[in-house]
Amino acid sequence: MLHLTLFTSNMLALHYSPYKIECGTDEAGRGCLAGPVTAAAVILSNHFNHVLLNDSKQLSELKRDILKPIIESESISFGIAHIFQEEIDTINILNASILAMHKSIELLNPAPEFIIVDGNKFKPFKNIPYETIVKGDGKFTSIAAASVLAKTYRDAYMNIIHEEFPMYNWKQNKGYPTKKHREAIKKYGITKHHRKTFRLLPEQLKLNL
Repeated sequence: MLHLTLFTSNMLALHYSPYKIECGTDEAGRGCLAGPVTAAAVILSNHFNHVLLNDSKQLSELKRDILKPIIESESISFGIAHIFQEEIDTINILNASILAMHKSIELLNPAPEFIIVDGNKFKPFKNIPYETIVKGDGKFTSIAAASVLAKTYRDAYMNIIHEEFPMYNWKQNKGYPTKKHREAIKKYGITKHHRKTFRLLPEQLKLNL
């Protein structure tokens, strides 16, 4: 089924399948201690190409911010979905990540005929055929575009809640388990935005939940 005849200038493949309407999906924030896990799904035309586009983790914040409106305006369709910490704590982060991807795909119009997923875990969505692709965000245009949107939308949300709880420095760490983030948890405790089922501190038993 593999069909890699079209490539962008930076050697990302445009399609995995022979289906005309193929979407890529990816998530951001899976390893964070606070905030949502955010997923995006994107359908791109065969003509889409941008020299900056790559796996969002390989891009600077400036490049992601440049790409975001370009992807939004030039995509056939895109969808964004957040799954917040309460649900993450209830259904676990893997299920929450997949649910976020499902919800983002559900927003696409037209609906995709095939889905390509970054990573190696997914669950069937409405009987649409799919393929999981390890490091797919560095291999396929639509997954790379989804990774950029998921990252930028999640970062924007973390910047907003940073204003409410500036001591955790979410504007910089975006909820990831940095040393300063963990020091703030130890000093101030946890907030309503923290994932209570995550190992928030190495000495978890000392944290009053």
